[in-house]
Amino acid sequence: MSPTLSRQEAVHLLKHAPLGELMAQADQLRRQLHPAREVTFVVDTNPNYTNICVTDCTFCSFFRKPNDTSGYVTSPDELAARIEVAHQHGATTALIQGGHHPSLTWDYARGLIEAIQRRTPAIHIHPFSPSEISHFATTSGMTIEAVLADMWALGIRSIPGGGAEILVDRVRRKLAPKKLKSAEWLGVMRAAHRAGFKTSATMTYGHVETPEEIVEHLFELQHLQAETGGFYAFIPWSFKPGRSPLAKLVRSEASPTFYLRVIAIARLVLEGIPHIQASWFGEGVRAGQLALFGGADDFGGVLLEENVLREADHAIATSVESVLDMIQQVGFVPVQRTTLYGRLRDYPATATPLQANVSPDFVRRRGRTIPIHSLTPESLS
Repeated sequence: MSPTLSRQEAVHLLKHAPLGELMAQADQLRRQLHPAREVTFVVDTNPNYTNICVTDCTFCSFFRKPNDTSGYVTSPDELAARIEVAHQHGATTALIQGGHHPSLTWDYARGLIEAIQRRTPAIHIHPFSPSEISHFATTSGMTIEAVLADMWALGIRSIPGGGAEILVDRVRRKLAPKKLKSAEWLGVMRAAHRAGFKTSATMTYGHVETPEEIVEHLFELQHLQAETGGFYAFIPWSFKPGRSPLAKLVRSEASPTFYLRVIAIARLVLEGIPHIQASWFGEGVRAGQLALFGGADDFGGVLLEENVLREADHAIATSVESVLDMIQQVGFVPVQRTTLYGRLRDYPATATPLQANVSPDFVRRRGRTIPIHSLTPESLS
């Protein structure tokens, strides 16, 4: 499916459309795709196997140099034990990612998967972004296709969409010149889709990109989706400066109102990708809730372990109960899902005074019921 909007129209909407009108347009499409008043979420854990990385991404507060005393490499058994504990506390997905350690090969990565499978066979293992897959292929003298084939043989069926940042090489040269180029990231995803994997896709904005480049990123994803149909969800989040090298250049974070614009324009452009995730964990509860009225249909994960944003001084406590409350507060029905959007558990739509005043066309802020079509930045403050 090709996007209905042209690039020029999408850029105009992203930059100039009244926020409420843009959200309402995206919400209308979201309701066509997902008519039920349901918002999905997943209970997951995101342990990192190493923080040692030689890619030197300027936006990252998490990585350490190989000779840094605070660097670590987690053994397969240790990582598997942590995931087993998370599974005992309700996690159904283990998102496995880490730095580009110069000495770690595919044998080590395969060992991680096998150790997790031995200890917790019921958990869905969701491992290795395209840049990690490429890195393991390089350190092991393998092709990307060979790594993917081995992952498939191990029973892996989904891959996270990290490392996309902005799929424009001008931006990537500034953010991560040692990382995959745009065409290479897309190439790994194309190979994964052709091998049968389903994958998410991400975007990190709010640094050195332009609105035009945000739109270019979305169109690149949509074009690959039209070719392969392999993306099942899109997750955007804003750059968190933290202690990263890029913090010296980008001193302020992207606003919540711009986040809502990104969510809305993503829903309008990415017609072939079924789910848009509201990253409340990264953007804040209020922005996450409002995103559900502007194109998003999923509320992301109840992360039982998360380290990357914590290193950027962005940590939020979470639980299933708090996520249920956040979804129900604004009138939606929570549904716990699997990684690939199978239904695990339905929750009731609680009848609260707040919900009684919320409909698909209204949001409630500070005791006031605000029509979506008249939403303004001031009404979010």
